[in-house]
Amino acid sequence: MPIKRYGAEKSGAGGQNLPFARAVEAGGWLYVSGQVAMKDGEIVKGSIVDETHLTIKNVLAILEEADYGLEHVVRVGVWLDDPRDFWSFNGIYKSYFGEHPPARACVQSRMMVDCKVEIDLVAYKGP
Repeated sequence: MPIKRYGAEKSGAGGQNLPFARAVEAGGWLYVSGQVAMKDGEIVKGSIVDETHLTIKNVLAILEEADYGLEHVVRVGVWLDDPRDFWSFNGIYKSYFGEHPPARACVQSRMMVDCKVEIDLVAYKGP
């Protein structure tokens, strides 16, 4: 079973190398690393609504690059910096995943970078 890695190039803040791939595909499974509201290697600050949209768009770009879609997503992990953002986050999340709701965990956590939300996911597309 071949393993394919997506985006292990310089993609961190300031163009630095990050020690992980954006996604790894193996045996029909796609594991997408945690994504945040980042554009051109820099965090884009905004409201939870703004950051959620950009974070999900970043996830969608990785899915598209690997030829997967939202219908293939089986599990999503969500980290929120502030639990008061939960309902606003959920509204945006539902606008993307409402047709194909995956299993999901959502927790409050301090972030490693200055952002409000981080999302990772697992998708499956049979061989």
